[in-house]
Amino acid sequence: MKKEVKIICAMLSVLMLFSVCGCRSTPEIFSSSEASSTPASVVETTSEEAPTSSEEVTAQPEAPVITPSAPTQSQTPSYQSKPAVITQPKPTVSLGYEVLDPDNTRGLSEVRSGFGFGVAQNGQPHSISVNNQLKFDSLSNVNALALDTISTDKRMYLTFDCGYEYNNLTASILDTLKAKNVKAAFFCTLDYLEDNPQLVKRMIDEGHIVGNHSATHPDFSTINRTEMANEIYLVDKYLKDNFSYTAKYFRFPSGAHSDSALDLVTSVGYSSVFWSVAYSDWNTSAQPEIESAFNTVTSRYHSGAVILLHAVSATNDAILSRLIDKALADGYYFKTLDEYPKFAQ
Repeated sequence: MKKEVKIICAMLSVLMLFSVCGCRSTPEIFSSSEASSTPASVVETTSEEAPTSSEEVTAQPEAPVITPSAPTQSQTPSYQSKPAVITQPKPTVSLGYEVLDPDNTRGLSEVRSGFGFGVAQNGQPHSISVNNQLKFDSLSNVNALALDTISTDKRMYLTFDCGYEYNNLTASILDTLKAKNVKAAFFCTLDYLEDNPQLVKRMIDEGHIVGNHSATHPDFSTINRTEMANEIYLVDKYLKDNFSYTAKYFRFPSGAHSDSALDLVTSVGYSSVFWSVAYSDWNTSAQPEIESAFNTVTSRYHSGAVILLHAVSATNDAILSRLIDKALADGYYFKTLDEYPKFAQ
């Protein structure tokens, strides 16, 4: 009996313990001293661990689904990028003319064409010169001369390149031309114009043509269209400002060009002048022997020829009078570039 009473009392104690524990619906808040003496299994949280405002919530919300709405006049929607602003490059100087198509949006060929002319003989131009002119004539909006294939008479055009002055040879060449009553074209760089104003004035006064050979003598196939225009403009402006002279003809340095460059030259009001007769005369330290040079040049004479000589050549100065006499004796005569039919139009 005593044993049964003990068992019943034990069971009642357990029931009372469960009843007390089950009524605790809110966790106790302990001070630091109390927490240290309370088992961890009993303390579930503290006020510092329980966030009480939305600012303390650390969980990342899901990305919202954005449905774009029509933009107002003062608003550009974030989902629509602004169009790129395309600007045309401006000339590097205030040009007296606009640079046509500075970015070459038409896709004209920019491939370098070095200029070859072939060796004319027996009074006939080389096929290379013939084909050069055919090519130039086939290009729209291009005025260029390498060989006069239009005129039917025995005319020739005499031209000189002047990059710098050497031993006052240009003055001697001008003396010969004056004595023979022959007019020529002198293609000058900006340095030449600046360094030799008296010679340039004499060219103009004596009825010769002063041509544009660029400001700094670059390879025109390696620079852009605005730079090309600037090279031409600087010479053009200097001639106008200092000599009241307007040039109409341009010669590419070394003859190097491209279809785009030919187009650019014509677009700024110039005609390009190449050649069909020339020889190695430009090296002042290795001048050709006089008789050999004379025979070389005269053997290449042909109708419609554009002859290129360099004014720094002592050999050219020595044989110029004879070159003219030989041409006249063979029935040729000299015309100016202004008299080329296409340029005269």
